[in-house]
Amino acid sequence: MEFPEELLNQIGIVLEFIVAGIVALTVAFWIAMVVWVFRDIRLRTRDFFAWILAALLALVMGPIGVILYLFLRPKETLAEVYDRQLEEEALLRDISLRRACPQCQAVTEPDWLVCPHCRTELRRVCDGCGKPMDLNWVICPYCATAPRVARPSQQAAQPVAAMATAATPTTEGQPVTAGDGWGAQG
Repeated sequence: MEFPEELLNQIGIVLEFIVAGIVALTVAFWIAMVVWVFRDIRLRTRDFFAWILAALLALVMGPIGVILYLFLRPKETLAEVYDRQLEEEALLRDISLRRACPQCQAVTEPDWLVCPHCRTELRRVCDGCGKPMDLNWVICPYCATAPRVARPSQQAAQPVAAMATAATPTTEGQPVTAGDGWGAQG
């Protein structure tokens, strides 16, 4: 059984189109792999030589080169590295903004005057506006009042005197005066 020559020519033309299509798809796929590898490596590093080597690996070795590239490429993209660094900086800033008691290292709040754990004085109250001031400030930043500087013996006596006047009895709504101890009525 012999096929007519015209039919064999038509089958040959169809096979040529099929082979040309397969070759075209293979070349397009190969180029797409090289482009993908090049774009991916550019997202992961700024090193120009790494870009060239990764693209050459995909170009020369094809799918095997892409698989090798996937094993060797940097784990994170530059954007992921940048986001992670921003998160770390935010955490460090948050940690540095938290204050610690100089005595017991417990975390304290900015408006606390004493440490609730060890009773260390953290801040003092401004005489002018009543807002908390750091102990090393020489002037209140809120009202520009200079704090009264007391001698160490006076600082120790002030809380005791304040507690003594708070605990003294009053007579008929009149506070007890310091002079006679019984409250002058008058």
